[in-house]
Amino acid sequence: MSGKPYFERVHSQTRTRFWINNVTREDAELAINAGAVGCTQNPSYTFKMLMDEVEGPYAMQKLDEILKRNENSNEVQETLQRSLVEEIATTFLPLYEASGGKEGFVSIQGNPFKEDTETLVENARFNRKAGANIMAKIPATKEGIEAIGILASEGVPINATEVMAVKQALDVAETYEKATRGMKDRAPIYYSHIAGIYDEYLSNAASEQNIDISKDLLWQAGISIAKKTYSTVKEKYNDVGFIGGGARGVHHFTEMVGVDGAITINWKGTADVLIEQDLPVVQHFLRPTPDSVIDELVEKLEDYRRGYFINAITADEYEAFGPVVHFRKSFEKSWKKAENLITIRRSELGLRN
Repeated sequence: MSGKPYFERVHSQTRTRFWINNVTREDAELAINAGAVGCTQNPSYTFKMLMDEVEGPYAMQKLDEILKRNENSNEVQETLQRSLVEEIATTFLPLYEASGGKEGFVSIQGNPFKEDTETLVENARFNRKAGANIMAKIPATKEGIEAIGILASEGVPINATEVMAVKQALDVAETYEKATRGMKDRAPIYYSHIAGIYDEYLSNAASEQNIDISKDLLWQAGISIAKKTYSTVKEKYNDVGFIGGGARGVHHFTEMVGVDGAITINWKGTADVLIEQDLPVVQHFLRPTPDSVIDELVEKLEDYRRGYFINAITADEYEAFGPVVHFRKSFEKSWKKAENLITIRRSELGLRN
């Protein structure tokens, strides 16, 4: 090997780019130094920062200032989230400026309990005030896709998240194309295919339903759908970008190397491990998944079939799709925990609820 660090080699040998997920201020600096060119934050971020051993006092100080100005607990958390992410966006801003607005984006996804079209649009506009490189992170549900159309027409950069099915990504891409047709200098859009969470969900389902299927096949499930999603969208909508997300192991990065897009991973437990392991850069994503693997996954796992085949799911079903629900539950749990902390802190400060 050349002696260059792992992510530098990935960037120099492929079109795959490294993004970082839910970072602290220190981790953001470390990730950028390692080669990260973008960042995603999700609804778990506020609780993570409030509970972090190092960042907790800093986040709590911000919370105290916001509580003194606002009596609405939901608005408090949204404001705190934006304030915390604004610090990270500032760290990535030099990348954004140096690249002419092509890199250095930081995306924010808000309250997972309020994802109707109107609220998603309002929150995206609210969060955009935090910086030029803020990207609206919108779930690819029926109402979320409607919000994407509105925001794309306003020139808002978008990360369409919670994509599990090929059809979701196609609907996002089609909506973006219609909303921006005839526009000059369209704001970028990515869709985030959450392969790691998909694998986690399918593995749990197979275990709960006593389905006889090899763990070797389950290991390939989410990535195989990501491959089909990528090729299907790319064929019709070349300007729509791809992000791989939800990593539950280093293979959710290494197996996607070769994609013309970005892979977002956590710093601790994934990015730092990849740097330490210093694996060879091999473009696995371009290799097709064997038909025998896909055939058995389709035969034995209904929610794999719904994700893989374009006409096996409709927009009305996205929000209740098993892996989407599984993903959202983790966000709802963290959002509620942060909400409880805010209520307790308000009481400690002697402020009105």
